[in-house]
Amino acid sequence: MIDELLAYQEADGRLRAVEQKIAATDERKKYVTARKFLEKAPEKLDALDARAEELKHMFARLQKKSEELAETVKDYENLGEMIGQQGGEIGFYKKNATQISDSLRGLKAEIARLRQSVEEAAKEYAAAKKQTIAMQRQYKEYREKYNEIKEAHAGEIAGLESELKKLGENVPKETLVKYTAKRKEKIFPVVCEVKGNRCPQCGMELSIAEQSRLEGGNFIECDSCRRILFKRKQ
Repeated sequence: MIDELLAYQEADGRLRAVEQKIAATDERKKYVTARKFLEKAPEKLDALDARAEELKHMFARLQKKSEELAETVKDYENLGEMIGQQGGEIGFYKKNATQISDSLRGLKAEIARLRQSVEEAAKEYAAAKKQTIAMQRQYKEYREKYNEIKEAHAGEIAGLESELKKLGENVPKETLVKYTAKRKEKIFPVVCEVKGNRCPQCGMELSIAEQSRLEGGNFIECDSCRRILFKRKQ
């Protein structure tokens, strides 16, 4: 049974090599980059849009408050005429006018900072929108190129998959299921022959109990790299 499983793995390795060759192409890398960007783009643009709307409302609120304070300051410009020449009261109103003027200056400074934030948010949104459009073009262009590459290897892949299907008929179903699961976890080679007392892939030293099981013709799983290990009987 081990020879059949190794024959299956050898054919699977050839299929994996073709898959890796396709995955390493510049066309696929650019296609995947654009696809991942576009998957997240709507969420990012919505967040920037919401931030811009929030800043817009804040700006309008502060602007209104600034205008109200400016009108109040005007009311104090002719302070003497409003209250006559009563020194005490003039002092009181002048103090209020000073406080309002200080508040107005602070508010204007806050508005200036907010205006800058609005401009920065607008620039960020414009840049994100521009990048999204560029990525849409890249996605379309490289999706077509990537599909062409896959099509060029389709016959080879189909042949290897057919070979694997036939070889898999000679491997116990339970073993094949376990092998396939590990293959999906990007583990390769999945099955390895042990010739000493260590895993041939990761170098993990095997316990005496594990070595005993191997000597008895059993499969074990490496605790470190999770590969399926076996040992041929002498």
